[in-house]
Amino acid sequence: MRSEIELAGEVLAGEVWADRGAPALIAVTGTNGKTTVTTLTASILEAAGLRVAAAGNIGRPLLDAVHDDVDVVVAEVSSFQLAFTERFRPDAAALLNLGSDHLDWHRTFDAYAHAKANLFVHQRADDLLVFNADDPVVAGLAADAPGRRVSFSIAPGAANGYRVADTATGRLLVTPDGEEIGGVDELGRSRPTDLANALAACALALDVAGDPVLGIAAARRALVDFGGLAHRMQVVAERDGVRWVDDSKATNVHATIAAVQGLAGVVLLAGGRNKGLDLGELRVLAPSLRGVVAIGEAASEVHDAFAGTVTVVNASSMEEAVRAARDLARPGDTVLLSPGCASFDWYSSYAERGDDFAREVRSHVGVEQ
Repeated sequence: MRSEIELAGEVLAGEVWADRGAPALIAVTGTNGKTTVTTLTASILEAAGLRVAAAGNIGRPLLDAVHDDVDVVVAEVSSFQLAFTERFRPDAAALLNLGSDHLDWHRTFDAYAHAKANLFVHQRADDLLVFNADDPVVAGLAADAPGRRVSFSIAPGAANGYRVADTATGRLLVTPDGEEIGGVDELGRSRPTDLANALAACALALDVAGDPVLGIAAARRALVDFGGLAHRMQVVAERDGVRWVDDSKATNVHATIAAVQGLAGVVLLAGGRNKGLDLGELRVLAPSLRGVVAIGEAASEVHDAFAGTVTVVNASSMEEAVRAARDLARPGDTVLLSPGCASFDWYSSYAERGDDFAREVRSHVGVEQ
């Protein structure tokens, strides 16, 4: 079996491009943040004046997009696609993070990580790998990359790669050379995961754009304008001091833990169809939680994860879950749908699940923003 992305890469390498060169291929993968970084990278390149196609797991097949009359193709690629590649070679690639996911298919974390590493193992010396220096698994894999390596980090005091710098004028996103990209306070979104995604996108786009001055100006504009994607920490309503947030795209434990990071007084709606993951890992969130509403097929696993730490209420529908969350929440709290599981027990997609949550919030809570 051969992956569609491998065939697309062969088209780029082998097709005769009449009066222009082949488009540059950027590939993005990781457990979480893939769609956001793909979208941001494309937006920065477009702001810099390049013709860009976004494709792959983000929606449009990569095999279609490689025929477009564009300068760059930015592709989101999954572990399933990468598992069936033997020669896939993007000009620039980003490995964002690695946490347990899809273990019902890959069976082991090592197999999952190995599939992700196929992103860059066939790159050449002049190709680029952007990697997360804050993720020890990612950094370990990147150490064996054959091409150029550029890191990004949001760790305090990071001295290398694309990073967040604390200066007398505030926190800044900077390049490896210390050039200012923009202030954290200027960004449309500035949670830790937002900053990591922004740095990864900048690292990819500025390298491919070629002109650092033009690229930095384009990156600043794109980051300031970016308001996030649907079902990813999307505020649905704020009423009586309680904020209701749709993070239905969080379909694994890694994503749910990241969603709660930096929050307190959270009423967490979690559960759905488990993908072979250890939901017990969610227990680390207990100090940040007001309570938990367990939903879907994995409700009993969610209940077990938090037993003896916080109040857990089971709900048999989204309507029941929203009502239970309303009863648990206090002024200043955040009600967060961040399930840590797939949606395919109750819904056909995470988007349908998020839409149902928003609909029930509007019905039972009202909207005040």
